[in-house]
Amino acid sequence: MNYLISVVNPGAMDRVCEIAAALDLPQTVTLLGHGTAVQSMLDLLGIESTEKRVIMTVANPEKTRKFIKEMRRQVYIGIPGHGIIMAVPIKSVGGGKTLAYLNNGEQQSARYTPELSDRYELIVIVANEGRTDQVMNAARAAGATGGTVLHGKGTGSQNKKFYNVSIAAEKEVILMVAPSDRKAAIMQSVLHHAGPDSDAGAVLFSLPVSEVAGFGLMDEAAE
Repeated sequence: MNYLISVVNPGAMDRVCEIAAALDLPQTVTLLGHGTAVQSMLDLLGIESTEKRVIMTVANPEKTRKFIKEMRRQVYIGIPGHGIIMAVPIKSVGGGKTLAYLNNGEQQSARYTPELSDRYELIVIVANEGRTDQVMNAARAAGATGGTVLHGKGTGSQNKKFYNVSIAAEKEVILMVAPSDRKAAIMQSVLHHAGPDSDAGAVLFSLPVSEVAGFGLMDEAAE
């Protein structure tokens, strides 16, 4: 099974939720975020705002493919400025009943091996508030094409710090997908220029991604 993460413009949110509902995908959650595109790119694409909606849901491999196909057809994923999709393989599920719920009642062993791909990886960066530009400048220097920012807050002990990372301070979570052969360079650049010993205090890790859509030259051919 996959955890599908879609990043779209605000006006497309309802359509994405309708696609998920038509496929009977459970646990659809919507978050607020914004993109990291520079102003020159916004002007080129005719986009006025970087405000985004992040829709997360769960799907088996078959419905993952159907979801991406419908997103290309109805939301125009693949055309610059219309959004992106990434499928993160789920490694384990908490019990057979939970798995049945997430799989719409279809029988499947609670013990299974997810389908993995080594083509792309999702880089997750947690940085101190207001340091997105510092993080993205470091990432772009190593070949990153962009990212999506979510706002949050740490839940650690008050006033506790690890290096320059304030555990309970306001946070910015940056999600970016990169080809696997470029991932290490991007992460090293962020660590060097915006890591835990900098003002950004960035902590980062990567996750495998089985499928992506909306990344231009990275896209697979549309079905």
